Amino acid sequence: MTETNSTVPSGVQPRPIVGRLPKYAAGKPPEAVPGLESFKLSSNENPLGPVPAVLDMLHGAIEVHRYPDTSCTLVRSALSSFLDIPADDIVTGAGSLGALNQILAAFSGQNDDGGQDEVIYAWRSFEAYPICVGLAGAKSVQVPVRADGRHDLAAMAAAVTGRTRVILLCTPNNPTGPALRSQETEDFITSIPSNVVIVIDEAYQEFVRADDAVNGVDLYRRHPNVMVLRTFSKAHGLAGLRVGYSISQPEITQYLRAAATPFAVSGIAEQAAVASLEHYGQVVERVQSLVDERTRVLAGLKGLGWEVPDAQGNFLWLELGADSQEFAVLAQSQALSLRAFGDEGVRVTIGEAEANSRFLEICASYTKAPRRS
Repeated sequence: MTETNSTVPSGVQPRPIVGRLPKYAAGKPPEAVPGLESFKLSSNENPLGPVPAVLDMLHGAIEVHRYPDTSCTLVRSALSSFLDIPADDIVTGAGSLGALNQILAAFSGQNDDGGQDEVIYAWRSFEAYPICVGLAGAKSVQVPVRADGRHDLAAMAAAVTGRTRVILLCTPNNPTGPALRSQETEDFITSIPSNVVIVIDEAYQEFVRADDAVNGVDLYRRHPNVMVLRTFSKAHGLAGLRVGYSISQPEITQYLRAAATPFAVSGIAEQAAVASLEHYGQVVERVQSLVDERTRVLAGLKGLGWEVPDAQGNFLWLELGADSQEFAVLAQSQALSLRAFGDEGVRVTIGEAEANSRFLEICASYTKAPRRS
């Protein structure tokens, strides 16, 4: 029998874009420190987990040998009632990231003439954006966020060209925190050509408390080129089950279904999402407890003189610059894992009360706080 060489031959190479893509860096787990309970504040996970009804459902799940309903009829029907929108306007994906990949596959890439479509998004924003755009074959157009961490919508509108096919708006923006305002977003949409798809990425929508924050569902109802991304990963505590979805009008959803990955959402994940929606009052209570913790942490930082952008998600942003890695290492020494982004800043998930209190203690002892000049 001839042995098969399991190594990849040196002559086999990926597409050139693969070598140029940034690497996605998932939040690392905390290191064990004697005498301290470890907490992971690096992945924007919901530390409270799903509601009890979801756990009960998962304990009884047995049909893992069957393919799921590829159109996710149950969860789309539940979302239709919950959001008061047509079920046919909803397309599910493996998390909101999976739903985003379906959008990019359908509307951006490399054209028959060899030219690349352009996808505009704020930066820094969700670190998967450049990876997803690059793999779709499109060109990233990154527009720097403002000093306060907000999208620079005027600059994003000015970046639109004849090649622009998709614009991504992340609200609240991950990792900086601020949410887009209703009127500024409405004005932005009306300034963009109607053949450009505008995606409002609302993975953290349930945590937003700003009075004038945008609601993507309202905008999708008024603008045929607006799409909304949402997920069960954050507020519902189902990050490990990968249930996300996009909302758009029929002239768009027909193309998304053609680009969708079959069976992307498992039957167990779909049932868990439906159970969570059926007990949404409990989800709201859990989210509010995290918002209350966010308020406490922000007040503590303000009392220390730290400057932090408006935080509307379940995380906050410390613009520590060159001190980012040092601060993350310091937190790790105290059994807290945070998410450092190079020499730009550190994102801190709002976690358990004990974890948040320990984080504030670390900040109180740190002498290089982010402060605006």
